[in-house]
Amino acid sequence: MAVISAGKRWQRVCAALLVVAAVAGCDGVGDRAQPPTATATSIAASIPSGTPDLDAGEEIAQGFDVPWGLTFLPNGDALIAERNIGLVLRLTPGGGAPRQVYQVPGVVAGGEGGLLGLAVSPHFAEDNLIYAYYTAEQDNRIVRFHLDGGEPEVIFDGIAKGGNHNGGRIAFGPDGMLYVGTGDAGDTGRSQDPASPNGKILRLTPDGAPAPGNPTAGSPVYSLGHRNVQGLAWDSDGRLFAAELGQNELDEVNRIEPGHNYGWPQVEGDGDSDGGRYTNPIVTWPVSDASPSGIAIAGDTAYVAALRGQRLWTIPLDGDTADDPSAQLVGRYGRLRTVQIAPDGALWLTTSNTDGHRAVRDGDDRILRFPAR
Repeated sequence: MAVISAGKRWQRVCAALLVVAAVAGCDGVGDRAQPPTATATSIAASIPSGTPDLDAGEEIAQGFDVPWGLTFLPNGDALIAERNIGLVLRLTPGGGAPRQVYQVPGVVAGGEGGLLGLAVSPHFAEDNLIYAYYTAEQDNRIVRFHLDGGEPEVIFDGIAKGGNHNGGRIAFGPDGMLYVGTGDAGDTGRSQDPASPNGKILRLTPDGAPAPGNPTAGSPVYSLGHRNVQGLAWDSDGRLFAAELGQNELDEVNRIEPGHNYGWPQVEGDGDSDGGRYTNPIVTWPVSDASPSGIAIAGDTAYVAALRGQRLWTIPLDGDTADDPSAQLVGRYGRLRTVQIAPDGALWLTTSNTDGHRAVRDGDDRILRFPAR
């Protein structure tokens, strides 16, 4: 297995420069080079504009073991990660049962850890690469591999693991960079520590290096002060939004801006009282109504999958802000983990009733599809 320990190398460098960083930017308060972005036209073309019909859902597959990661190949086939057993399955809509296409070696499942997020290379037609975030023996890490076989390549490691708060969502942004949502792994101090990749949103090159244009040169940190980010999505103007699980009071959706601090553990939900140091969320819920995991955007609406809340939240977006969310599918399918918009504009949902938190329903876990109008 080829190992490029970019994460651990960065941690050593950043730790050695903490005194400088406090002044010059490892915490995101120094000079900020803005990341390169795609044109508004190209971004808008990649975001489906149709509205998923939430009254026309269909079950397209069932019997999964904690389906966590979900992404799509250019031809519309879906790839699904089974958290506890490390399998990657391929599902062709209308094409029969899902079939195993890869098993990620070294997955150590336990608690909320295991095989988590999946992402398809933006250059898949040329490189045939799939990216995965998973819990290993010592840490959480990101690998990439070819669907036609071979050992995975570790591109970023050293993300602390825990029984919970492992984050795990990865997605390529409109700028071609890899964004990573991590959790504090049960140690809240990591979220405010600029030398730790935990409790952050990271922005990496496809090779796993800190992306050019990050808030602090040479650091992978894009934003900090997060508790447990499990959802990442962009709107048609290239704005990044993230879903984050709170502690005992409030879950949240944040509009993510480079270098901003989202307050955890000093702030949960709204309530910045430190002179504007922390950025408030655009939406909050009581934790009993949400525990949000995946987020997807179609048109001007964000869709957020809720675990404990057992519902799909729809959120009208208005630029950098949001209007009041509305609860859909309440209790119909149980816990909802991941939501994605397929290339044809359909909304896909994975349930998460086999993850040990609720009674398993007959046929769990399942993949649901809601076509675009």
